Amino acid sequence: MKAALYQGIHNIEIADLPDYECEDNAIILKNIYSSICGTDVAVYQHGTGLGHRITVGGEFGHETVCRVSAVGRNVTDVKVGERVYPYPLFVTGDKKRAGTIGGFSEYIYCPNPAWGNSIYHVDESISDKAAALIEPFTVGCRAARRALPGKGQKGIVFGAGTIGISAAIALKYFGCEQVVICDFSDFRLAICKELGFDTYNNESDPELSGLTEILGKSMGVNGHAVDCDIWIDAAGADAVLTAYEKYGKYNGKMVLVAVGKNKREVDILGLTFGQKSITGSGGYTPEDVEDVLNIMKSGKWDIEKLITHEYPLDDLATAIEKASDVENALNVIINF
Repeated sequence: MKAALYQGIHNIEIADLPDYECEDNAIILKNIYSSICGTDVAVYQHGTGLGHRITVGGEFGHETVCRVSAVGRNVTDVKVGERVYPYPLFVTGDKKRAGTIGGFSEYIYCPNPAWGNSIYHVDESISDKAAALIEPFTVGCRAARRALPGKGQKGIVFGAGTIGISAAIALKYFGCEQVVICDFSDFRLAICKELGFDTYNNESDPELSGLTEILGKSMGVNGHAVDCDIWIDAAGADAVLTAYEKYGKYNGKMVLVAVGKNKREVDILGLTFGQKSITGSGGYTPEDVEDVLNIMKSGKWDIEKLITHEYPLDDLATAIEKASDVENALNVIINF
C-alpha cells in the first residue's frame, strides 16, 4: 500500500509498505478522503513536538472517512463496503496513535472493531467529502459544548479555520441566536458568510468597536463591553484573551480550543469581579461524534463549502503547503 511517511521539515516520503493481512478479530479500512489538520501543517513547517506525537519515519494523518475493505472471520457485525468514521483514539488499538492513525496512507488496520467506539456508521445523506471533516468538527463541537450554550445566547468565534467554523455551527445547533466569526482572512470570512454567519475582520480593530455594532453594547467590569455571552478562541492569538478580559461582559464565558504554547498572565481580579470564566477544550467524546453526525445529516449547513482544494496522495506535500496559505485556502483534502 502507499503510505505518506513524515521525514522531517518540508520532507514527506510516499512509500510502498506491505499490505495488511486481516486477522480473525480485525478489519481493514480503505481511506476515501482525508483532511489536513493544522497540526499536520505545523509539524511539516516547523518540526516535531508541535502536535499529535508525529515522529520522523512514521505514518501520520487522522482526519478521514473510510470504507471497510476486509473483515476478519470472527467479526460478525461489520460488512465489507460499509462507510465508517474511524475514531482516532481507539481505531488502531493504540491511544498514542490518535493523531497518526494513517489518514495519509491507503489503508488503516483496526483490531477488535466496535461500533460507537472505534468506528461509527456514516449516514448515506452525508457526502464523502463532508464526512472527511467529521474529526475536526468534533473538536469544534466539543469547544462549543464546553461553553454551556443556551437558547437565545450570542457567540463570537475567533478563527475561521475548520475548527472555528465547526464551533460556530455547533453553537447555532445548540441554540445560540447569533454567532459572529472573526478572522484576518477575507477569503475565509467570505465562506463563513456563505454559510449564513455574521463575519468581522478584526485585524485593524483591537478595540472591537465593529463587534459592538454587530452584537450591541453591554456592561463589563471595565465599563463598555461587547454584548456577547460566549467567546471561543480558535485562533490562538494572545490578543483574543486580552480582548476578552477587557471587553467581555459580566457573566461572560470564554473557551480556548486553539493550540498554543505561550504562558499568559490572567487578570484574576477582573474575572472574579466580572464573574467571568475561561475554560479549556481539547479533544472530544463519543457524544460529540454523535452530535456532529446529526449536524451533518440535518443539511442546514453546506459543509463542503469549507473544502477549497483537493489533491491526490502523491501531492501531499503540495497540499500541505496550500493548507498553510490562509489567504487563499481553507480546508484541503486528499482524494484516495
